Amino acid sequence: MDRREALKMSVLASIGLAAAGKANAQSACAGDGTPAQFTPRSAPDPQPQVDDIAKYPKCPYCGMDRKQYHHSRMVVHYADDLADGTCSLHCSAISLSLNIDRDPKALWVGDNAAEGDTKPLVEVDKASFLVGSKLPGVMTARSKVAYGNGDAAKASQAANGGELTDFDGALLAAYTDMSADVARIRKNRAERRRKMMEQQNKS
Repeated sequence: MDRREALKMSVLASIGLAAAGKANAQSACAGDGTPAQFTPRSAPDPQPQVDDIAKYPKCPYCGMDRKQYHHSRMVVHYADDLADGTCSLHCSAISLSLNIDRDPKALWVGDNAAEGDTKPLVEVDKASFLVGSKLPGVMTARSKVAYGNGDAAKASQAANGGELTDFDGALLAAYTDMSADVARIRKNRAERRRKMMEQQNKS
């Protein structure tokens, strides 16, 4: 897959984020226009996919535990060797949008065709994605599950429904779903905060 195509796909999504980022233009990092608070904060790493959960234990965009969501986690490796370890395709799509001037040279995703307590990573170019099946989604109502083996992906489709696609198709689906998913997540988090406040007031 042409990494520039992934960036082109993220341009439309980044338009909405640009308005917020423009207000923070003074804090942009040297060398590109990415606001400093959105730049991957870990040190450059030529192999961020190695022992990635230890290196990136929490998703930088939602704060979720990547070990818990090992099956959906991703690593976005940029050309300058900075990397984002995210919990999901949803949050990787955010990373690609915010880092619009940073070229991604490799992306990895949890391989749901593999056995084990922690799914290994597979390059997205070698994965098939099952979109919209009855399997639960991570940070999205419409699930997007990666399989490093085509036969396993077809078997899962037969059992769970959905449509098979490549990474480009899955990324497009993530951007298509972004508005509704963000609204749903915001509502759920507000409800959790409300319940926490109620419990605190009772104690």
